[in-house]
Amino acid sequence: MSEELPSKSTEERTTAPIENGFPIRQLNDIAEKEGYGGARQWYRPIYTMHKWWARRLGSTFRAISLYSLLDDPENIDVYEPGADQQLSSFERNGIDIEQLLSSVSIEEPDALWELYPKDVRISDKKVLDPFMGGGTSLVEASRFGAECHGRDLNPVAWFVTKKEIDAGSTDPEKLEAAYDKIEASVADELKQYYKTPCPNHPEEHDADVMNSFWVKQLGCVSCGETVSLFGDYRVGKGRYENDDKYSVFCPGCESVVYADDWRSDTTCSECGYEWVPQEGTVSGGSYTCHECGQKYGITDAIQEQDGYDLKYFAIEYHCPTCDDRRDYDKSDTKGYRGVSEEDLNLYEKAVSRWENSPELHDYVPDEPIPEGHMTSDRNPVFDHGYEKWADMFNSRQKLCICRLMSEIDNLQDQNIAEFLLMSLTDSLRRNTMLIGYSHVGNQVDHVFKQNAFVPPTRPVDSNFWGAEYGTGTFQSTWDKTIRGVKWANAPTERYIEYPEHGNYPDIPVNRDLDEPDTIETAPFAQPIGQNTTVEQGDIRGIEAENEYDAVITDPPYYDNIIYSEISDFFYVWQKVLLEDEYECFEGERTPHDDSIVANPFLGKGEEEFEHELGEAFSSIQQALKQDGLLAFTYHHSDSESWGELLQSLCEAEFEVTATYPITADVSKFIEGEAVEFDIVIIARPATERNPISWNSLRRNIYRTAQKTRQRLEENRDLSRGDIGVVEMGRCFHEYSKHHGKVERAGETMTAKEVVDEIYGVIQHGSDIGEIDVFLDLLETPDASFNDLNKLSRGTSATPERMEDMRLYRMDDGFKLGTWDDETRIAYIQSRVNSDEELTDLDKAQFLRYRWEHGKSVSEYLSTWEITNNLRELCEGLADATGDDTYRNILESRLSDY
Repeated sequence: MSEELPSKSTEERTTAPIENGFPIRQLNDIAEKEGYGGARQWYRPIYTMHKWWARRLGSTFRAISLYSLLDDPENIDVYEPGADQQLSSFERNGIDIEQLLSSVSIEEPDALWELYPKDVRISDKKVLDPFMGGGTSLVEASRFGAECHGRDLNPVAWFVTKKEIDAGSTDPEKLEAAYDKIEASVADELKQYYKTPCPNHPEEHDADVMNSFWVKQLGCVSCGETVSLFGDYRVGKGRYENDDKYSVFCPGCESVVYADDWRSDTTCSECGYEWVPQEGTVSGGSYTCHECGQKYGITDAIQEQDGYDLKYFAIEYHCPTCDDRRDYDKSDTKGYRGVSEEDLNLYEKAVSRWENSPELHDYVPDEPIPEGHMTSDRNPVFDHGYEKWADMFNSRQKLCICRLMSEIDNLQDQNIAEFLLMSLTDSLRRNTMLIGYSHVGNQVDHVFKQNAFVPPTRPVDSNFWGAEYGTGTFQSTWDKTIRGVKWANAPTERYIEYPEHGNYPDIPVNRDLDEPDTIETAPFAQPIGQNTTVEQGDIRGIEAENEYDAVITDPPYYDNIIYSEISDFFYVWQKVLLEDEYECFEGERTPHDDSIVANPFLGKGEEEFEHELGEAFSSIQQALKQDGLLAFTYHHSDSESWGELLQSLCEAEFEVTATYPITADVSKFIEGEAVEFDIVIIARPATERNPISWNSLRRNIYRTAQKTRQRLEENRDLSRGDIGVVEMGRCFHEYSKHHGKVERAGETMTAKEVVDEIYGVIQHGSDIGEIDVFLDLLETPDASFNDLNKLSRGTSATPERMEDMRLYRMDDGFKLGTWDDETRIAYIQSRVNSDEELTDLDKAQFLRYRWEHGKSVSEYLSTWEITNNLRELCEGLADATGDDTYRNILESRLSDY
């Protein structure tokens, strides 16, 4: 238990708008647009300059900053984007800023939202992010003019965020001039190694190689035959007029030909060889000899055979010359083909150049891959034959990388050199032999597609510098950097215009209307990063005390991603040019042991994570002013992880004042599943805590939950799941005012025990179960697993239970268990056959299925009790699906068709 804090009355502390309300719906609308696909590189290109994991959206942290930092009208200036001129009177309908601040409430959180697209400046605020990661919170808080300090233990995170902050004061023209100079020096030299004879005019000119396809080979342990490790023989999906086909590799003549159906018997159009492209030699972690049928483990064979061979078997090409002539079909100028003798010779030319360029070898990192959870436990890269980080790249890749790095090393301007280095290391995600190819998307994957190191049996070697087409090349990565720097110099904001009532809605949006438009503002006058500093270091070593008005951050999340281990992939390359400049790049790897994350390899589990996170919160509490505010995002939402979090916060002498659901990065992975909703948590340094009995606290919690739910249901257009999260935050606040002093049967309750009880209070206060959530999903256009998560949050339904009931399945995308879903009907039929208890939904769907297929329903109608609940459910199903058959099922006594 931490040392008792001096008593401080809550009346002495100004309540921030974010503690009174938060614009969940408006933020979700804009965040969903920003987070969709590759949209963030246009919304906020600064965050796409270099990879960092689990980045929160800029719109999320802009909203958090807006609602957390604004509290004193005297210290707030509002500028119209596009003009560095203070608005003489910012009013709407006679409501001034002071009124906007005071009117934010749980029922009306939107009052402050109209400042979201304005250039708002706040004086006399000091902000800290002690887990800055990719820098999103710092960038967004700096736009409000606050003095911002960032800190992170990881050198890669520090470097990436440093360049984001530097971007606002960097001249884009100087960057472009440096790039042009390097391009003139090395681009043609590097691109010459990615050429192939034009498939239409091989004697006249070359085409560009976009991607080179390789396959690993091992010897059969039984007959010695060389086995190419193909999972299947697809190369890529057909394009243009062949978009209904697949390009496949023929193991007979080694040509690339079209297959109408790669899963079925296929005859090679070149040699007549017959095979099924779906049937490769690899299944799971084993390979099978195509000659004798011997099956053996891949990693076992790699160890026993001292590695593997690589076969260069196909290329993806584009011929710009033929494309410009416009007398060829598109598929004749861009497509796939087998490897020619010229292709093999050109690759060997690059290998020879590399082997005979010892001056370039100094730019290759020689650090060994350290043992760790991500490299030794989760998917041991050592078993695949990798020992050093450089082993993840072939000779042609190393030649190109190091040739470019040597040019960067010769630049005199350190800032410009660092931007080029950052682009280079980010491009390595798609320029390594540790990536495969997306057959559906027709593009290379990136090394952290699964947030882990997964050595492929069919690696792909991309055109490093880049041609007219291609993904993840240095050229395209540099384009992202330039966009990021230009945006940082003159950032814009995007907001949604709601057509039915203007830009700033006061009433719920009609979801049946067309999607609202996104509006981009004129550039803001203040660049990114002014009055902002960042440093590399552990939050637990910070010396600040009673210094910061707000801590806005995104702390580590238990064991979702062990950043320290996977960021070594970038670190070792950055270290080559940075170790003489910055002390934090002198080590062989990033700091692993001190990272606050559960890491089984280091013997750090739940207890260690909770302890270390508690230490971090204690340092934050020390750094905050007594009336300061802590705002952070979190995405562990089960009761156990919430208990750990609440325990850590309360032990560090914080009290939770609010929680809100938000939309988060849709590409992140949590235990293998994309999760769309994170939580914003607001906390304050604790005031005096008073003893209370559990019975009294439980009554307070119940009343708080009931009142919160009622206010939200009456005044907000929110899902029941969203309401449950807000409820939970209010209940946490009730508990954290008494942490450590809640007595039940003579024992002091822990935060984890109370969280379990709070879950029960919220769930018992709701009659919403699996069937209700299922009906909501039926009414949700293009329902997804994310919608299921959202709708079930705060209810008595769980995704796990709904999956057990076959109300959805994920074997081929998210699919609801409707009456015409075979899996769902088979589940119901099995329960009928075994006389198990049926839910009303089971009965309704079973009857609907039999009616559709002309089978008798009368025997069941006469046996089952036809309750009012069943009748109401059939009405609900009819309304949700537009299928009036449900209304007739119970009334009909038809026995035959």
